[in-house]
Amino acid sequence: MVANVVQLTESKKQIQYTARIFEEQRQAFRRNPMPSLTERRENLKRLKKSLLAHEDRIIEAIDRDFGCRSRDETRIAEVMPSIQSINYTISHLGEWMKPSRRKVSALFQPATNRVHYQPLGVCGVIVPWNYPLFLAVGPMISALAAGNRVMVKMSEFTPHTSALFAELMDLTFPQDLVAVINGEADVAADFSSRPFDHLLFTGSTSVGKIVMKAAAEHLTPVTLELGGKSPAIISTDIPMEDAAHRLAFGKAFNAGQTCVAPDYVLCPADRVQTFVDEFRDQFASMYPNLRDNDDYTSIINERQHKRLQGYLEDARNKGAELIEINPARENLKDGTRKMPITLVLNPTDEMDVMQDEIFGPILPIVSYDTIADAIQYVNDRPRPLSLYYFGYESEMQDHVLAQTHSGGACINDTLMHVAQDDMPFGGIGASGMGHYHGKEGFMTFSHAKGVFSKQKFNSSKFVYPPYGSSLQKMVYKMFIR
Repeated sequence: MVANVVQLTESKKQIQYTARIFEEQRQAFRRNPMPSLTERRENLKRLKKSLLAHEDRIIEAIDRDFGCRSRDETRIAEVMPSIQSINYTISHLGEWMKPSRRKVSALFQPATNRVHYQPLGVCGVIVPWNYPLFLAVGPMISALAAGNRVMVKMSEFTPHTSALFAELMDLTFPQDLVAVINGEADVAADFSSRPFDHLLFTGSTSVGKIVMKAAAEHLTPVTLELGGKSPAIISTDIPMEDAAHRLAFGKAFNAGQTCVAPDYVLCPADRVQTFVDEFRDQFASMYPNLRDNDDYTSIINERQHKRLQGYLEDARNKGAELIEINPARENLKDGTRKMPITLVLNPTDEMDVMQDEIFGPILPIVSYDTIADAIQYVNDRPRPLSLYYFGYESEMQDHVLAQTHSGGACINDTLMHVAQDDMPFGGIGASGMGHYHGKEGFMTFSHAKGVFSKQKFNSSKFVYPPYGSSLQKMVYKMFIR
């Protein structure tokens, strides 16, 4: 009872703080609605300096939140792409900010058309728990590059990282430029209901619907990064060692707690056992043991661990064959949240593991007879955030890409498309809407304002009333041909 009262009191404080900071940022934006290129670059440099100066503390905080988070995975997936994105943005920001020239029809000459890119104002970012640094910093980079003020709601499931990030941003920026909000689900609900000029949410599809509904009250534009069930298609002819090795990495990274992790594999029916054998060998070569292996990440908390175990129990009860890949045959039942990767053979649509995004170290294997069957299987389901195809024949690569829809795709790899600075990242349909990263991130957090400009000579006067002159008739005939 006392704990509940304390939580309610703290939530009330955070909601009041959110309201105050939001208003302060709105007023600050009105005072400086078009930050210069120098200001924007300086903000990004300050962010980079802070991240590098406190890299060890960040890695330690994330490790504590997970119970065991591979420090190298944090460097590879969070610190490095954040710094690379800042560097790339600083290098190209001047080019992005320039108004772009557009053509003017002869009917409206002499005149000029330009598109000016203006900051939107105060932007909100809602961060999930699985990559708490990168999924906070990535949208911040785009928003700051576009000249906005930013408020970031961190996940309550990463308390150490969230508290540290709030501390670091408070030391790095004034709160009327960047502010970090922490708190439970009620604080997040209040945050998403604020009339932001843009709101970016990363998380589950079910929560994304709630966020979008709240944003709709103020007609707040949203970018939703929602995940979903990302398929991996193995061709009939690729060397299975190649496919299995790359899939093992993509699935085991962060113990599968990645929005673009391969969610299930479509494998030729006559190659399923070969895949199982190769996957087992490749996984064991990277992770010879699990329990005390600092390279292998734990499940974030007991709630998620229980959810994943429930998927396995449901699949087993409904007739699936489960193959646990535990190279050292360790006891992982007690005293740890580490889970071995489990392959699920003969999955059916009735199983929970084929209904929900897995977000953990479970990998169903669906067999297919022809590539057309595999493509149909993907297209019969909600559009995924990512699609992975393994095969070296270029015509078939093009065929699969053309015949399927996904937010992004990799050919003969997994995950790596997310780290490409010069490509947009975003979902489609049930896996989200909108893009960010690189130039597309700048565009997402900018208003593209079309400006039509004339000087002293006014050619438009020839179409002014009174109507029916011979000149007007000639112009009309000339431009409708």
